[in-house]
Amino acid sequence: MINLPAKKLREGMITSQSVYNAKGVSYLSKGTRLNQPYIRRLKKLGITRLSVTSLNPSLHLLPPEDIVQEKTRITAIHKVCEAFAQLEVSNTLNLESLENIAESIVFDLISKQSNLAQITDIRLHDTYTFAHSVNVAVLSSMLGSLCHYSKKNLLDLTLGGLLHDVGKLAIPSSILNKSGSLNEEEVSIIRQHPEAGCQKLRKTKTASALMLAITAQHHERIDGTGYPKQLAGNSIHRFSRIVSIADVYDALTSARPYKKAYKPYVAYKIMTKCSEGQFDLDLLSLFFDSIALYPIGTILKTDLGYGIVKKVEFGHTQTPIICVFADEKYNTYSSPTIVNLKNCPPNTINYVLEDNDLFTFINHVGIDPAAYLTTNKQPTTLPSVPSL
Repeated sequence: MINLPAKKLREGMITSQSVYNAKGVSYLSKGTRLNQPYIRRLKKLGITRLSVTSLNPSLHLLPPEDIVQEKTRITAIHKVCEAFAQLEVSNTLNLESLENIAESIVFDLISKQSNLAQITDIRLHDTYTFAHSVNVAVLSSMLGSLCHYSKKNLLDLTLGGLLHDVGKLAIPSSILNKSGSLNEEEVSIIRQHPEAGCQKLRKTKTASALMLAITAQHHERIDGTGYPKQLAGNSIHRFSRIVSIADVYDALTSARPYKKAYKPYVAYKIMTKCSEGQFDLDLLSLFFDSIALYPIGTILKTDLGYGIVKKVEFGHTQTPIICVFADEKYNTYSSPTIVNLKNCPPNTINYVLEDNDLFTFINHVGIDPAAYLTTNKQPTTLPSVPSL
């Protein structure tokens, strides 16, 4: 997969990201083959970059399947948007509608248990809160299923994930979407959203104690450094501990006005090392067992040479199965080798090739490594690609 400026998109390329607005309207679904009308539409919408499966338009390579259907995700965003709007206007909540969405998410997860989480999307303008709420619900439900929760518990957990950030309705958009650092007063206002969310939900008379606990506690931390009440350890409900992990992961891997989106492997390092002590370690370990830290199609520089990720196995997400196709001097091998990195020494991966570096690398080797992902197919030579 490669992220390209809009000006570099070509007819025939296949998208590995979806583009939709706050109401769940899908402008472009991942797996779509681009044509000129689509490309013009993206530019008109202000989309400056888009990920595609390959630079080679003739390579019919679809993106890896995610843990929920795209239709489920888009419908969920639409329903969360409606629910938040209803809460803001009338302090009422159409719980049945959200329960149906939670049911769809849980159904997808159960039927796609072998898939790893590979969430990628583009959220337009002020869409973050709604898409984020759905992603958190999906990731929370995924982690709950790994804990072997009952279907009822999974539904409650998913519903809590959908509503965890409802308190953001009380925060001015000028603060939520501020591109620079927040001042002390703005940070204080942001930290009011868990309690504001609880107050909103209490007024509906339909919110369960579990939903209130998740809303109130999703920013609490195991070591007591969270907010609003600095709860610690087992004082934090287990479902809240799950949602807090999903919440931070999706926030890290999402682009915001004040930061770029971090790659999954970077989010892993931040949450396991830089944030040590903040999360339930057993839950965190289980969570990252099911997150594709190096999604299929990622190009890696390793001690063995350059390789492309062909498969990621549950429980071994730090050590994917790769196809090593070139040496460190960019010479491609006549017989590429499949290597399972879990059988290699630690730290075999040197770094990930991304954006400009990946574009330059592909230009050097003269082929698109994505072709190694297709069965019995060798890469075709690409024309010289100008620098990004």
